[in-house]
Amino acid sequence: MKNEKDYYDIVRVNIKKYREEKCLTRQVLADKVGVSMNYIAKIESLKMKKSFTLEVLGRIADSLNVDIK
Repeated sequence: MKNEKDYYDIVRVNIKKYREEKCLTRQVLADKVGVSMNYIAKIESLKMKKSFTLEVLGRIADSLNVDIK
């Protein structure tokens, strides 16, 4: 059974995957989302613990033009 960290890691990997597929730098995505580039780097890092809200996740999904699911 997956735990909370597992779900966050899945989201982190997918954010990075979709960002790279769209050829966006972390800075460009950060500008679209309205956060810092360092914050995007932290979100994508598997070493970090919880570091984003559902609102930020929604803005990232919108910026990447992907369904939040």
